[in-house]
This record gives sequence, C-alpha cells and structure tokens, in this order.
Amino acid sequence: MPKSLTKLWLRGLKRLVATQLTPPRSPKPRTAARSVGAKTAKPAAATPRPAVKPRTPVKARAVRESRVRPRASAWAAGKWTRSFHSAPPAAGRFVNHLAYALYLPTNATIARMPLLVMMHGCQQSAEDFAQGTRINLLADRYGFAVLYPEQSKTAHVHRCWHWYEESAGSGGGEAASVVSLVREITTQYDLDPERVYLAGMSAGAGLAAMLAVKYPSVFAAVGLHSGVVFGDANSGIDAMDIMRRGSRKDPVALIDASVDVARYPGMPVVIVHGELDSVVSKVNAEQLTTEFLRLNRFIDANGAWRNGERREETQPDGVMTDYVKNGRRVVRSCIVRGLGHAWSGGDDTVPFHSAKGPDASAMLWEFFKHQRRVQAAVQDETLA
Repeated sequence: MPKSLTKLWLRGLKRLVATQLTPPRSPKPRTAARSVGAKTAKPAAATPRPAVKPRTPVKARAVRESRVRPRASAWAAGKWTRSFHSAPPAAGRFVNHLAYALYLPTNATIARMPLLVMMHGCQQSAEDFAQGTRINLLADRYGFAVLYPEQSKTAHVHRCWHWYEESAGSGGGEAASVVSLVREITTQYDLDPERVYLAGMSAGAGLAAMLAVKYPSVFAAVGLHSGVVFGDANSGIDAMDIMRRGSRKDPVALIDASVDVARYPGMPVVIVHGELDSVVSKVNAEQLTTEFLRLNRFIDANGAWRNGERREETQPDGVMTDYVKNGRRVVRSCIVRGLGHAWSGGDDTVPFHSAKGPDASAMLWEFFKHQRRVQAAVQDETLA
C-alpha cells in the first residue's frame, strides 16, 4: 500500500479507536456543589480563598492504586508461560518468529486436554486479553489449555492482525504461522487435536474467521466477537469502510467465492456483537451469521433455507438466536443490548472489555465443550 494510503488508514484507525471503551478512571475529588442561590449570593469578604490546591483524598488514591493491572497469571492458579514460535518462513520473512503466551490450568497433568486459541484485537497484548476475558479462570474450572498468539509491533504498530489480506506475506502468512504454532503446542503438551477451539475479538475475530475457513480440519469450533464480515476487504482502506457499514455484496456469494462449500466439513460458530458498536457495525454480525449458515449448509447458494431449525430468544441483555440441526446447536448469534466495541461480560478495567452483557467467555466454552472435530481425510484448502 502506498505510504500516503497507509497514513490515511492509520489516522482513520486512531479516530475509530478513540470511540472505543477506555478503562474507567477514579473520580476526581469534587469541589463543594454550588446551590441554586449561589449566583445571587455575595461571598463573605472576610473569607480568603485557599492558596494551596487541596490534596487528593486518601480514599480516591487507594481506588486508583487498586486498579493497577496484575499479570494475567496473578489471579489464576495455573502456569503462565511466555515464548516464541519459529514458524515456517513467510513471503518476505526468512525469520518468522511468532510470540505467544500459554496458560496451563491447575489440573494440567490430565492428558489429552482441549485447547482454546485466543486471538486478541488491536492495541492488545496476550496479558490484556487474558485478564479482560477472564478465560484462564474457566480453564482452571473446566480443565483446558489456553494459547494466546500475539501480534508484534513490528508487523503492525497497533498490534492488529492483517485479517483483510489473504496473501502469504500478510494475513494469509499470519494464519499459517498460527496454525503451525497450534500444531506444535498440541503435540508438545499432548493436547486433544479433536478438541482445538478458536476465538477472537475484533481484528482477532477477523483472523479467526480466516483460520476457520481456510483450516477447518484444525479447529472444532470458532467464536467471533465484534468481528467483520469475511471475504470482502482486500486492503486497509476496504477494511475501514466495511467495519463501519458491512459489505455491499451478498454474504453467500462472498463465502462461495472463498471456499467450495460442498467439500467444506462445516464449522460450528458463536457470533457475539455489541448493539451499539461504533467501530464494527453490528450488520457485520448479521452477515457473518449468513456466511456460517452457508458454510454449515443451512442455506443454499441462493440464500434459501435448506434444513435445520431457527430458535430466537429475547433476553434482558440481548437477543440470542440458535440454529439447530438434528438436535445439535451449530450456529449461535448473540446481539448484546447496550454494548459497544468491547468483550461482553469482561473485566471493564481493561480496554475493550465491558462488564455489560452476558459473560461471553462462559458462553463460548459452554458452546465449545459439545463440539469435536473428528480427524478425517479432509484437507485444508491452503494445503490441498
């Protein structure tokens, strides 16, 4: 991309990020409230104004100090490891190191545990994503490992994954590196290859969608939180436009152009999106749902319903829609009422996470634990 377009895209990204959630701050000490009659009342002449600004109350200071974020492993009982994976060389990269964090729960001695791969969003690190989603606490409770691939600032100044470019030197190369990492970790720790799950937030959801579409034999199910419709954006400028308004193209046509649906083995999915998301419009969630209904063959190439059942439930914090086939929930969509661009039911002291709405982490695991990818003779599209 020319430098001028790159600068334009980065300026646009900064404007969008400015609208996202920021960590709550301790309230500043309030001065005495003015009464209604204060405008007409004359101040006492003998009362001098204080020459020194009042100090911050001890109580307010304590609140600020309590919000200093601990490391991701500080509030979970298992083992947190930081390392690098040497992935196969990518286009333009002879050395291709992918940073990651791995969380092993307290019962990590159990063989053949499931693995959940968590893809962070822009301006996030592995620690941020772990703390904000609280997924490690669920790992301790239910006994699964959690892998956090981490984008480097040298690859993208804001740590965004290149979900909008499928070339080997960009998003496609990043996806291949993540798959290489997943395979190595699964083998090294004797994890269950039939129960590898994938979830992402925002740009991480974008790359997770690419991974789910291109590598269906690796993952048993995927979760997309605040994600963008798949298969339309081809540049940073395209990405910004589609994030705001969704795709102008038919989602069914987009997915059919990306994969041979007749050969695709299907991919269970949970799609979560904030109703008030001003960074990634919720129309993207609707279009993603249509794409995965097509991938799981609920609808045909014309968008007409083929089989299965649709169940919708309106709840106090949003609308939940399940698509069921043969008694099995395959696609779930959740639009969270009042939520912006943030992880639902998360730790709102961490940017891009909100306490508002249902616990997205718990929702994902409840869905994932019923899914399994039977290792069959199904080749990934990129490896065929």
